[in-house]
Amino acid sequence: MFVKRILLAGLVLIFTSAIPAWAQKKYGPGATDTEIKIGQTMPYSGPASAYGTIGKASAAYFEMINAQGGVNGRKIKFISLDDGYSPPRTVEQVRKLVEEEQVLLLFGTLGTPTNTAIHKYVNAKQIPHILLNTGATKWGDPKNFPWTIGWNLSYQAEGRIYANYLLETKPDAKIAVLYQNDDYGKDYLKGLKDGLGDKAAKMIVAEVTYEVTDTTIDSQIVTLQGSGADTLVDITTPKFAAQAIRKSVDIGWKPLHILNNVSSSVGAVLTPAGLDKSVGLITTVYYKDPADPQWKNDPAMKEYLAWIRQYYPDGNPIDIFNLVGYLQAQLLVQVLKQSGDNLTRENVMKQAANIKDAQLPLMLPGIKLNTSPDDYFLIEQAQLGRFDGKEWKLLGKVLGR
Repeated sequence: MFVKRILLAGLVLIFTSAIPAWAQKKYGPGATDTEIKIGQTMPYSGPASAYGTIGKASAAYFEMINAQGGVNGRKIKFISLDDGYSPPRTVEQVRKLVEEEQVLLLFGTLGTPTNTAIHKYVNAKQIPHILLNTGATKWGDPKNFPWTIGWNLSYQAEGRIYANYLLETKPDAKIAVLYQNDDYGKDYLKGLKDGLGDKAAKMIVAEVTYEVTDTTIDSQIVTLQGSGADTLVDITTPKFAAQAIRKSVDIGWKPLHILNNVSSSVGAVLTPAGLDKSVGLITTVYYKDPADPQWKNDPAMKEYLAWIRQYYPDGNPIDIFNLVGYLQAQLLVQVLKQSGDNLTRENVMKQAANIKDAQLPLMLPGIKLNTSPDDYFLIEQAQLGRFDGKEWKLLGKVLGR
C-alpha cells in the first residue's frame, strides 16, 4: 500500500509538472505576450503612389482591432515603410524590418518588381511573406518558395479570363496590348496569349511597352491607335491607366477597352481619367464595389463605411484600394487568431497555407478563399464587369474554381 501511494504521488508529480510545458506559449521574433509586430513596404511616393492608401487602410483596420483588445489579447504593431515602388529601396526597407525591427512577418508588400527583389531573401530567412499586393504567378510556388503567398487573382488567370471573353464575344477582334515592361506586365500578357491559344498570333496586331519611370504613355497610345486595333488590353498601374483612358478618348480612338483589375478603382483611376471617358471599360471584379448602389444596404458594406468614417476619415470611401487594405488586414487577423499562442514564424506560415473556404463578407457572393500546402493561389474566382459611368456592372457568372 505504501509503495502504491509513492507511485501514485510520483505520477501526480509528473503529470502536474508537465502541464506548464503543454500550455507553454511559443514566440518567434516580433511576438510577445502583449504585441505582434508586422512589417510592410508600400509605395507612399513615386509612380505607384495611388496604391499607398492600401497600407493606410490596413493600418486603420489594425487600429480598430487594437481598440477592441487586439488579437488574442495582443496589440498589433504595424510598421509600413515607403519604398517608392523602387526594388533597391524595397530591399533596403525589408532588411530594416527583418534585421532591425525583428518583425514576425511581412504582410501585403506591394508590387511585382519590388517583391521579386526580396523573394529569395525572405525565403532564405524563413519569414512569412504573405498576402502580397501582386498577382504574379510566381507567388504560387510552395515547392521552391514556401514562405511566400500572394493575394490577387493571378495575372495569368486574369489574362486567360479576358482571352476567353474575347473569343466568345468578339472572335474577330484586332487586339492591341499596352503593358508595363517587367514581370507584372509579361505575366498578364502570357495569360492572354495562352487563353487565345493558336489564335493569338492573328488576333494580337500590336504590342507596346512602357517603363515605370516614364512620365507619360501618350505616344504609346497613338502608336497603338495606328495599328488599326479595335480592342485595347490595358496592362498598366493606376497612373498610366488613367492616362491611357484619357488619351484614347482625346484622340478619338474608341476600342473595346479591357483594363486590368489592379487599376480598376473608381476613386483612384477612373475619376481622375474622367468617368465619362471610362464608360464601357471591362475588367475583372471580385470585391463588392463601394460605388455600386446594389450594395447600399449590404450589412458588410455598412460596417465598412462606418469603419472608414471612424478610423480612416481621410480615405476615399469609393476607392477600391481602401477596401483591399481592409480585406487583407481582416484575413491576416483571422490567420493570427488561428495561430493562437503559437506565434512562431513556422506556425503563422502553416496557418496561412491552410485557409479553407474563407468567405470575407466584402468579397462577391460565391467567391471563396483557399490555400493548401500544395496550392498557394488564394483567389481563383472572379466576375467580369463593365463600367457604366458610375459603377462596375457585373457580367455573367463567377468564373474559376
